[in-house]
Amino acid sequence: AVQGPRSREILTAHTDVELDSLKYYAIAEGRVAGIDAQVARTGYTGEDGFEVFVPTERTPELWDVLLEAVRAAGGLPVGLGARDTLRLEAGMPLYGNELDRETTPYEAGLGRVVKLGKAGDFVGRAALEKVAADGPKRRLVGLVMEGRGIARHGYPVFVGDRRTGVVTSGTQSPTVGSPIAMAYVAPDDAETGTMVGVEIRDARVPARVVDLPFYRRSS
Repeated sequence: AVQGPRSREILTAHTDVELDSLKYYAIAEGRVAGIDAQVARTGYTGEDGFEVFVPTERTPELWDVLLEAVRAAGGLPVGLGARDTLRLEAGMPLYGNELDRETTPYEAGLGRVVKLGKAGDFVGRAALEKVAADGPKRRLVGLVMEGRGIARHGYPVFVGDRRTGVVTSGTQSPTVGSPIAMAYVAPDDAETGTMVGVEIRDARVPARVVDLPFYRRSS
């Protein structure tokens, strides 16, 4: 994956795929570093970027070419830990954290992907129609910690002495400059500006509900 504001510039020099015309979430076939490949305008960093798919035996060769190009542009290779921080700053839900088989799109702020107006049935339609009509029983929100400590996955969230929800993801944000988290809370506690307490070890650390995403790229 080549990600970031200069990803198109870097990859263009090594592929015959017309990256300018490749829409977000689209995929095209071509060659990258002389290797038959598929190039997708995808990634989970909150920035523009591309993912390149090649036969397994050609990946070391591809890696060397792309790594040299990225380093020449002042970039560095990073791992999934960095990717996880970036997707959290961008408010992107992750399966196993914000998403699972018990979570509806409406709870996760993804109601836009449900097309109840389309004709025909699909698995879960009746359940989703009920949630759309009644409203979700919890909502995914952003939290900015206002006390010391980092909210981690699974930490309980309180309003006063009432448990309202649970943290799904949390980290120290280099972009925001403070610890941030995403959490599910009761709908009445999801309003921007609401103060909550995250239980970290034996302390309730204050946090403020904020709009997602924490960071939005400029273009």
